[in-house]
Amino acid sequence: MAEGPCADVDVVFARGTGEPGGVGTLGQMFIDELRPQLGGRTVTSYGVNYPADYDFLNAASGADDAEAHIQSVVAQCPSTKIVLGGYSQGAAVVDMLAGIPPLGNKVGGLQERVGDFGSTAPLAAELVPYVRAVAVFGNPSTKFSLPITGSVFGDRAIDLCKDGDPICSRGRNPFAHSDYMSTGMTTQAANFVAGLL
Repeated sequence: MAEGPCADVDVVFARGTGEPGGVGTLGQMFIDELRPQLGGRTVTSYGVNYPADYDFLNAASGADDAEAHIQSVVAQCPSTKIVLGGYSQGAAVVDMLAGIPPLGNKVGGLQERVGDFGSTAPLAAELVPYVRAVAVFGNPSTKFSLPITGSVFGDRAIDLCKDGDPICSRGRNPFAHSDYMSTGMTTQAANFVAGLL
C-alpha cells in the first residue's frame, strides 16, 4: 500500500493465465467501470503477484500473496473496504481463499499432485469480514458445481460464466473464455460490487 491516507476501497484482483502483469486487462476494465460508481470515494488496486502461467500449481502462491496483502491493508487501514476479484486462473486463486478446492485437484494429471496445494489454507477467518465484495469471471470451480457464491463470501459474491465457456461450464466454445470484456459482464460485476459498497 502506498503511504498516506487510506483508500476507501482497495480492489485486490488476480489476473488470468497469460494476462499482462498487475490486475490484467479484464481486471483493469472491471476497476475502471467500478470507480465512477463510487461517488468520488478513493480506490486503489492491487494485482495479485503470481506467475499466471500454465503450471496451475502456482496459483497457490497467488492465494498466499493476496492474503498477505489483505492482512497488510487491514492492519494499516482497517476502515478500507476490500473487493476481491479474479479471472480464470485468478478466479481459482480467489476460490482457494474461499476454501474451495482449486481446479488442480479435479483435472487430469494434477489429481495426484493435489497435496501440493496443501500449504494454502483459506483466508484467515478474522480477515473475511473485511472483504466486502467478490467478483470472479470464468471460474473453473463453477464447472464442478462449486461456485464462489456457495463459499464463506456467500451473497457478497458474484460468479460470472459466459455461455459456452468450457472452463466454467459444460460449454464447448473455447473462444467464449477469452471474451468477457465485450459481453457487459464487467459492467454487471461493477454494478453488483458498487451496490455492496
